[in-house]
Amino acid sequence: MQLQQLQYFVAVAETRHFTRAAERVHVSQPSLSQQIKALEKELGAELFSRARGNIALTDAGEALLPLARRILADTDTARHEVQELVQLRRGRVRLGATPSLCTGLLPDVLRAYHDRHPGIRLLIEEGGSHDLVRQLARGALDLALVVLPLPTASPALTTVELFREDLVTVSAVTAPPPAPDGPLRVADLRDRPLVMFRHGYDLRELTVAACRAEGFEPSYTVEGGEMDAVLGFVRAGLGLAVVPRMVADAAAGALRVTPLAPPGLRRTIALAHRSDVAPPRAARELQRMLLETRGARPDLP
Repeated sequence: MQLQQLQYFVAVAETRHFTRAAERVHVSQPSLSQQIKALEKELGAELFSRARGNIALTDAGEALLPLARRILADTDTARHEVQELVQLRRGRVRLGATPSLCTGLLPDVLRAYHDRHPGIRLLIEEGGSHDLVRQLARGALDLALVVLPLPTASPALTTVELFREDLVTVSAVTAPPPAPDGPLRVADLRDRPLVMFRHGYDLRELTVAACRAEGFEPSYTVEGGEMDAVLGFVRAGLGLAVVPRMVADAAAGALRVTPLAPPGLRRTIALAHRSDVAPPRAARELQRMLLETRGARPDLP
């Protein structure tokens, strides 16, 4: 008795038609009929009555059907479990993240993941939340680290908040302190030239929105850079930049960090994936490790 024969038997039992059953399992009708006959010979009993073109289960067929379904289901489960294990030995994970998170959060997490699963290729896509959401929706990414709220509501995505993080200003250590007497207010940025990220950066949109809420448009000495470029321009003394605390901490010593006065600026980081498709096993393992970072961050409410 072969699994393929049981699959053909169940297909005929459910369709009550040999031709439709053959189409369902993608074989020719003669091949399917041959395998059914071989199964009947093996069992020593007819499984179908074929009177006047009507296909019906015999008593033997009725007895076999639930057993065949169970065997096929157990086979699928066994195949799935083995593939799940194999996927943690080889395969890939496609992760999207904003550039600041690639700089601040991901290196340690990805190193730990690689240590546990060295056979998994990690494909990282940097971009703003808007671009990452689009790539998730079209299936180009398995997971994405995004900034909430999303640029546009997307019911097809599931998001889980990881942590909230303060934004701070950074400036060149060779320049005078931007606020010698304490934290810098957002309103104080009115007369200070900024080094600004390119369009599409979540940090750009957040900073500009905060300045406009104070009634002014920010001025720029340089704009259009990625994270590394912006930090380099700040080190060169071209102006201030508003960056996440984790990025500022990573640059400690190379840049002067000045907090923003209350209420300050914060951003919320979330992990997103498609709601209609479960991430692959390897991606779910990375998802689990990223979710564990919530407990390691005191700034998560």
